Amino acid sequence: MNALAVATTTSTGEAFQFWILGTVAVIGALSTVLLKRAVHSALSLAGTMIVLAVFYLANGAYFLGIVQIVVYTGAIMMLFLFVVMLVGVTAADSLKETLKGQRWLALGCSLGFGILLIAGIGNASLSTFNGLGAANTAHGGNVEGLANLIFTKYVFAFEITGALLITATVGAMVLTHRERTERAKTQREMSEERVRGKHLPPLPAPGVYARHNAVDIPGLLPDGTPSELTVMQTLRQRGQIRDVSQQSLADLKALEQRSGERLGREDADAVARGADPASPAENSEAAK
Repeated sequence: MNALAVATTTSTGEAFQFWILGTVAVIGALSTVLLKRAVHSALSLAGTMIVLAVFYLANGAYFLGIVQIVVYTGAIMMLFLFVVMLVGVTAADSLKETLKGQRWLALGCSLGFGILLIAGIGNASLSTFNGLGAANTAHGGNVEGLANLIFTKYVFAFEITGALLITATVGAMVLTHRERTERAKTQREMSEERVRGKHLPPLPAPGVYARHNAVDIPGLLPDGTPSELTVMQTLRQRGQIRDVSQQSLADLKALEQRSGERLGREDADAVARGADPASPAENSEAAK
């Protein structure tokens, strides 16, 4: 009776953990939907996934908890977060509705899913709680018991899922493959073109010295002029390149003036106006 009471009752620590982490998970889920910036939504979803992993570990599902952290939170969500930060999706871009009626459709789907979830929770039986203790000890542990189910009872579903994932991977490679229309240049040819051209060092990445690191903003060269070679040719043909060169040049000029004033350079104004700075001999005479 004591073992049955322990298996079917909740301790104070478990209740405290559930109410604290459950509140954090609900707040993270609501923030994922309600926040306007995609980066903040992704971070909120990552926090909710970590809380779910803690719940899995507390209930004895060790393999599922580790997979939740390593695969979903550590790999998939972080990859999505890095892509969002690289592309530079802002709140103004996310508010543009590309498909008519998609918000009402999403609202209807969310309402239907909420009704099904409430109905499922209402019909759930909470009188007894078996837990995973018996299932884990039947085959020597949680990982062993899960492997026994996957490779015996659900082996066909596991193989079909693997085949679908492989098919999706091959399809993504086929759809993104692009046939080369010209011969690939050798390293010697690229080095000769670079030496003969104007840009000896590597070109800056898109968005360098700009407002943010978006791929549709050309990088600025050391002299402050934008480099059209740093953006994709597809974006250039579509006219989707954002021009911030004037603002960037103005900011650089103001920064140069402030640095010259702080360092006490007398030729800072001349450099800002585009004139030739004073020679070293003139600077030495002025210092004397």
